[in-house]
Amino acid sequence: MSADDKKPINQLKRTSISHKQYMTGMNSLSHHFLIPTTIHKSSRAASPYFLRANSPSTLRITSPSNPRATSSHDSQSIQNQTLEVLEWRALCNQLSPFASTTMGLSATKNAEIPVGNSPEESRNLLNETAAALAAMEIIESRRLGLSEIQDLSDIVERASTGQLLTVRELCTVRSSLMAATSTFQKLLEAANHDNRVTPLVHILKGCDFKETLKKKIGFCIDCNMSMILDRASEDLEIIRSERRRNMENLDSLLKQVSMRIYQAGGIDRPMITKRRSRMCVAIRATHKSLLPGGVVLSVSSSRATCFIEPKEAVELNNMEVRYSNSEKAEEMAILSILTSEVSNAQRDISHLLDRILELDIAFARASHAKWMNGVYPNVTSEHSKTLDLSSEDDESLAVDIDSAQHPLLLGSVLGSPKGRDIFPVPIDIKVESRAKVVVISGPNTGGKTALLKTLGLISLMSKSGMYLPAKNCPRLPWFDLILADIGDPQSLEQSLSTFSGHISRIRHILDIVSENSLVLLDEICSGTDPSEGVALATSILKYIKNRVNVAVVSTHYGDLSRLKDNESQFQNAAMEFSMETFQPTFRVLWGRTGASNALRVAKSIGFNRRILENAHKWTEKLNPEQEVERKGSLFQSLMEERNKLKLQATKTSAFHRDLMNLYHELEHESHDLEKRERALLKKETQNVQEDLNSAKSKLQKLVADFKSQLEIAQADQYNSLILKTEETVADIIESCCPKDLASVEEPYSDYSPQAGEKVVVIGLGGKLGTVVEEPGDDDETVLVQHGKIRVRIKRKDIKPLPRSTISQTSNRSKRQVNMKDLGSVLQMQSEPVRIQTSKNTLDLRGMRAEEAIRQLDMAIAGRDTGSILFIIHGMGTGVIKELVLERLSKHTRVSRYEQANPINHGCTVAYIK
Repeated sequence: MSADDKKPINQLKRTSISHKQYMTGMNSLSHHFLIPTTIHKSSRAASPYFLRANSPSTLRITSPSNPRATSSHDSQSIQNQTLEVLEWRALCNQLSPFASTTMGLSATKNAEIPVGNSPEESRNLLNETAAALAAMEIIESRRLGLSEIQDLSDIVERASTGQLLTVRELCTVRSSLMAATSTFQKLLEAANHDNRVTPLVHILKGCDFKETLKKKIGFCIDCNMSMILDRASEDLEIIRSERRRNMENLDSLLKQVSMRIYQAGGIDRPMITKRRSRMCVAIRATHKSLLPGGVVLSVSSSRATCFIEPKEAVELNNMEVRYSNSEKAEEMAILSILTSEVSNAQRDISHLLDRILELDIAFARASHAKWMNGVYPNVTSEHSKTLDLSSEDDESLAVDIDSAQHPLLLGSVLGSPKGRDIFPVPIDIKVESRAKVVVISGPNTGGKTALLKTLGLISLMSKSGMYLPAKNCPRLPWFDLILADIGDPQSLEQSLSTFSGHISRIRHILDIVSENSLVLLDEICSGTDPSEGVALATSILKYIKNRVNVAVVSTHYGDLSRLKDNESQFQNAAMEFSMETFQPTFRVLWGRTGASNALRVAKSIGFNRRILENAHKWTEKLNPEQEVERKGSLFQSLMEERNKLKLQATKTSAFHRDLMNLYHELEHESHDLEKRERALLKKETQNVQEDLNSAKSKLQKLVADFKSQLEIAQADQYNSLILKTEETVADIIESCCPKDLASVEEPYSDYSPQAGEKVVVIGLGGKLGTVVEEPGDDDETVLVQHGKIRVRIKRKDIKPLPRSTISQTSNRSKRQVNMKDLGSVLQMQSEPVRIQTSKNTLDLRGMRAEEAIRQLDMAIAGRDTGSILFIIHGMGTGVIKELVLERLSKHTRVSRYEQANPINHGCTVAYIK
């Protein structure tokens, strides 16, 4: 920032801002900021195909060119039923584990993922998924930083309604904006390395990352300490400086008074404390005359000790109260200005969050595709214009999908913790280019319904930019509407039978269907008289053949399969049935006609033989010519199957030949593998050496800074200075450690320490100690020395140093230092330094229970984050000790505590968080 940018927030205004001013004039104060306020409106509008919904039933998958699809309640109802039948929400939930942000998690849980409203938009979504896969090869998903971006919607909304944001909320805004900027920069670098990542860059391109807002918050607030800095405003700096000076005078005065009381025998030791928000001294009730004119603020529960504010300290305490109120008012004024800045940036932040959500879901789709080994689908714009309808080649297909698997069935197998290997049977979906209606026949439980659901669900997946669980390069048209009548729609409440429910759904489908729609009908016109059902079904199929893109229907009516004989827009398919096992194989035979095989299925499950014989006789009487036709079809099917097996054998031989050629190529390339390994090792060694040199220079500079600060620091600042230095050391070590290495805990359940060995003492907060005496065969304690103190510790409360750390210590000249192990040792030593002073000590001896608990709560509330508090309760009867331990175990600000031990006799140490 420039010199002008570093000016305090209210340089033009020397007086403090009142409560009324910062509550009513937030916008008028923005000109006091150190950085000029600019509001940049993003030129990129919200994505037209990014749809949000509260449930799958409100997810619009209609086309803008079909107004009928959105004008009717019934039409919306049939679309909702289609999504429910196809289990669209369950599929969206499959993406949830792959989302990195809370926004992405919520969107996938609520089925609010983007869906293309046109073929171009669906292709854009697919390209974003492909770009995310390419980016994952260059950038690890956890290094991209999406998980560090928080959902700022509630924070921005609160700011826009005039509610004052807290320091933590403002820091959340800044950190999220910084993470978004970092993500964009990483994508730019990846795009420069591989242009396949460019679609992801276009998502965030044009977004305003609010650099000015980030600088303002960073200048005014220390987000590491969660506090407003003195430099935020000139008034705040003056107020805090005067308050510190006044507090020093007050502390000096009270020390003199307390020492005078101690020398006169009025107290066992000098004691300065705070009562009723005012600083005072402790004195025996019998010696109150030593402080004439003093104000008694409180007395101990035993009435033996009084806490008196000397008359000389009254004015200084009054000044402390005034300075404290002024400081709070000035801090709230600064927060109000920053809140106003966030409110002004609401539009840009909301737009950025939408783009981040779109990016997160793109990466979730990519991870999902990688998880199920999906393939990129070729989405064609229209059924007829992209294909040559005059061709007689059977391979000219409108829908051509090899080995498709139902994504939910496949997901249940991939997500099984037991690692099941029973994968769903893959099916081929082959719809001819000239066909508009496909009639599927076959036995019950043969997979007709599963085929319909698989086709409908993968059509939705291709619209939403998801890869398909199939092989090769699947091709299918883009459908504006996907409508289905699958399952039993009977309803007692609406007085609908099975047949009435089916017909009601089909009527709604025919009302909203368009020429780009996919219609899925299961058991069309079933549940009524077969002759009337066949007639109605035939009429329906002939009606929709010129009004849809593709319609796939399943039936047990054999007459519907004969429609293909007279009209080329019909196509037949059959579910395969094994004549050997009398079981369906769940495979589709395209261009065939299948039979229900009801009698064979009944025989396979052990049905009554006499009944089956009578049924065969009736079948022969009703249709004697069908038996001969069925035998001929069976023979023809067997011959075609033999030809297919020959073809597969030829392909297998060619594949084996190609595989051997590849093997020989790899064997040839492996000769120079050792040379590559040496070059890689040399390069890695250079990188490690550079990291070590960098860490060494940083640590040297840190030590020099620490020495210079230690010389000018006061005694009460030692703890914070040492803690800050240790945190900096930990940051330096973490920056030098490899990010992708996971720590491996070495087992030590059967560990037996040896004399003179360095160990980690868990009972002393993870400190290092030296074993003085080995444990005996029946002894479960170990004598350990820490500094000048020797103490017996249970064997389970100690553990050895990491093996790699010990090896490096003894062979430092032969091996490079493993920075991760060094970081683990330093982390054990990064606890706050336990230097006991009068300011971090609370003496509860002689107090009643209620008074002790009240004093304990006040002391904890007044401590800074990361500090420690020494609580002296004595030994005595142990009542105060038990109350203190019970309170510390439940207090939200106490991270942990150490009870009185031979090191801390009669004193409990609490660590404040």
